[in-house]
Amino acid sequence: MPIHSKSEPVKWAYEVIAASFENRQPVMATSSALQKQAACFVSLHTAKGDLRGCIGTIYPVQKSLKEEIAANALSAAFRDPRFEPLQKNELHDLDISVDILGEPEEIDSINKLDPKKYGVIVASGYQRGVLLPDLDGIDTVEQQLDIACRKAGIYGEPRQIFRFMVTRYH
Repeated sequence: MPIHSKSEPVKWAYEVIAASFENRQPVMATSSALQKQAACFVSLHTAKGDLRGCIGTIYPVQKSLKEEIAANALSAAFRDPRFEPLQKNELHDLDISVDILGEPEEIDSINKLDPKKYGVIVASGYQRGVLLPDLDGIDTVEQQLDIACRKAGIYGEPRQIFRFMVTRYH
């Protein structure tokens, strides 16, 4: 990953993962933008574009975005249950993106969804499924809802649907 050409949130995610391999504290000057509180997702892809890990929060759980990114970067690298933990030799070719979520808003019609513009949260009781916006191969609202429902184990109509926008950093 040519770190010099990346955004501040992505540089921070990379630094946190790299520092964990070296058993040191991550170090990086960060702007005041990372001091606000916000939810985020950190996605890791291989050089070939294959997903290697993706973990996030739909509501902030840390006291700052800097801490939210750090926690989600480590979880994406080492605790995504779909993948083996990241190995140090994979770090150099890793492509990282950070999606900072806007406030989710409940919607009353799927006509208010657009999979290129909005992410989606589906909920039924305690079950929740989330899908980020503008993902390769997700072109329709129906596809977006179907995947989010399957991720949550919701079979049938979800009781609630929320949409959210993201600011994506590469």
